[in-house]
Amino acid sequence: PSRCCLLTGVHTGHAQVRGNALVPLRVGENSVARMLQLRGYRTAAIGKWGLGEPGTTGVPQRQGFDYFYGYLNQAAAHFSFPQSLWRGETIESIPENAGGGHGAYSNDRFTEEALQFIQASRGGPFFLYLAYTAPHANSTARTMEVPEIEPEYADKPWPRVEKVFASMITRMDRDVGRILQRLDALGLGRDTMIFFTSDNGPHREGGHDPTFFFSSGGLRGIKRDLYEGGIRVPMIVRWRGKICEGAVCDEPWAFWDFLPTVAELVGAQPPKGLDGVSVVPLFKGQRLSHRPPLYWEFHERGFSQAARLGDWKAVKPGPERPLELYALNNDPTESRNIAEAHPEVVRWFEKFLREARTESPDFPVVGSPR
Repeated sequence: PSRCCLLTGVHTGHAQVRGNALVPLRVGENSVARMLQLRGYRTAAIGKWGLGEPGTTGVPQRQGFDYFYGYLNQAAAHFSFPQSLWRGETIESIPENAGGGHGAYSNDRFTEEALQFIQASRGGPFFLYLAYTAPHANSTARTMEVPEIEPEYADKPWPRVEKVFASMITRMDRDVGRILQRLDALGLGRDTMIFFTSDNGPHREGGHDPTFFFSSGGLRGIKRDLYEGGIRVPMIVRWRGKICEGAVCDEPWAFWDFLPTVAELVGAQPPKGLDGVSVVPLFKGQRLSHRPPLYWEFHERGFSQAARLGDWKAVKPGPERPLELYALNNDPTESRNIAEAHPEVVRWFEKFLREARTESPDFPVVGSPR
């Protein structure tokens, strides 16, 4: 669902794809790629897709992307040494991984494809959506996968799975560096805006311990939780000559803000019906003049909701569960539920949670939000 929000500008209460069920994006869906494509940008999606199976309306080429290479199915993306990947709407076998071989690491291939796309697109405007799978686990085999343990971790007194986890991230970091170097070498560094982020907080999969590297920084929760540890992640933006190097902004924004932000950057009119707002003022060191409440819902392990308004954060763990209330300005770890002390705030959030979403036949709610 995070990918759907990022590309279409709506939160999970309005998104077409709200979970891992095989629901494709619709024909005519708002898409940042289509918006840019119509303005002359060459567009590519490389890596994990998860928004439409082969032959459906949700494949990348039907959602504004000129080029695609990677996994269409999110479950297939658990395997970092796949026997095949999709190029456009054609599946390509990977002989190096035939019979369970480990000769070709998918994220390495994504980096090479990204470098080739940038090289080929250097003469005009382009948009690259590069969705690495690292450090996702192979949930089927219940393990983590990487071609080799990085030398700097080999002698660490860590469990092997944590060495693999660290190596996956270091390898990805090195590959991102290669992409930045290629942009600079082509003279595109100052003309290219780069966004780097994650679709969720740390996970407990493949034997990895999410507390081992203190990945959530002490925040409560992990991947699949709507507490801050599950949904609060950094967004790193590089815009040379515009954003001061090393600047830090504590203003919260969400994936659904990406589309309207890009629209303002390229001078396009954003589509109607978006939940997001442009955060371009933040890049200039300003504050947002208007920030609608943030809303999340999650459809695995039942149905849960969360919302944020300023420093107030509400979490409703289930349709029949009471609403929890936290003040993030003095309780960022969400350790003190203060709902009983603020009944008027609780009533506001309860009403908001009812009204912030639309029903989805593909992602039904068992019971009704209360």
